[in-house]
Amino acid sequence: MIIGVPKEIKNNENRVGLTPAGVAEFRKHGHDVYVQATAGNGSGFSDAEYEQAGATVLPTIEDVYAKAEMIVKVKEPIASEYPLIKENQLLFTYFHFASGEELTHAMIERKAVCLAYETVELPTRALPLLIPMSEVAGRMAPQEGAKYLEKPLKGRGILLGGVPGVKPAEVLVLGAGIVGTQAAKIAAGLGAKVTVMDISLNRLRELDDFMPKNVVTQYSNEYNIREAIKTADLIIGAVLIPGAKAPHLITRDMLKTMRPGTVLVDVAVDQGGCIETCKPTTHENPTFIIDDIVHYCVANMPGAVPYTSTLALTNATLPYAVKLANLGWQEACRRDEALRLGLNVVHGKVVYKGVADAWGLPLESVESVMEEAAV
Repeated sequence: MIIGVPKEIKNNENRVGLTPAGVAEFRKHGHDVYVQATAGNGSGFSDAEYEQAGATVLPTIEDVYAKAEMIVKVKEPIASEYPLIKENQLLFTYFHFASGEELTHAMIERKAVCLAYETVELPTRALPLLIPMSEVAGRMAPQEGAKYLEKPLKGRGILLGGVPGVKPAEVLVLGAGIVGTQAAKIAAGLGAKVTVMDISLNRLRELDDFMPKNVVTQYSNEYNIREAIKTADLIIGAVLIPGAKAPHLITRDMLKTMRPGTVLVDVAVDQGGCIETCKPTTHENPTFIIDDIVHYCVANMPGAVPYTSTLALTNATLPYAVKLANLGWQEACRRDEALRLGLNVVHGKVVYKGVADAWGLPLESVESVMEEAAV
């Protein structure tokens, strides 16, 4: 198969879909890899390293899309890429269709095969291609929150861990999954007083067993959230429903009950956000203020630490990408249920329920679409 790796062009996105080590692995299996010039620079990988690993470096993004049968990316294509996508071309990347109506319709129109990292799902319900970036984003959330609590950045002027004689900041984490767990660990490590909320009592019991004593757990419901936000200095939204929009746990009217300068970090913003007033921002302009509350809603948080993020992501995605290349997407998805669940849009048809529900589109069965594709 011919693999294409374009340069990411989303605002301040410095990750890359494949490392030189990944190129070498594809080459070992007999596949050709084309990488756009400077695609790896942001993550610390030079064109020369890709060439030494066996890739052919092409000058433009148009060249890469024109050559490739499978595109390996990090973030969803943006509008300028839509016309480059060919019918039947396999795109393996994060899509988050449930929060992108324009993207969904564009991929339907292009009749591409869209296999989304975020909905590849193991029988255990784990999301192996989302976990590494969730770990990065979760660990970054308290770090960014601590920064924006500083007064010059319009925060409350509070040091997250406090000092002897002065109480630490209160951090509220909504969601006890991968993101929430990592966020709680880092916030606790910085010395904050942390409350983690979730609707799974089993998960809260697990956290209670291994988290340090400055982390407490609480069942998540509207009453408890409304009470907790009154004293929280930093609130981290870490709620995920795979392939679907996140629910709004904090509504606009709740902002008025928070103290001015409170910081909200919505890690779920690329799935629609779990804070009603959040909308996607960029690393260039990461925050905005509503009702004196600082909102940090960067949709690609791990892009700020691209070296770590690229290595963590490709460690997870490469075995799946090689399987797709070796077997072709249809056979790979027949053999691997986790990969099959990654299919969202195929040949102009929506095959993932969360996406169909988000935009009121008809849902086709994966099996029927795959049968049609095989004819």
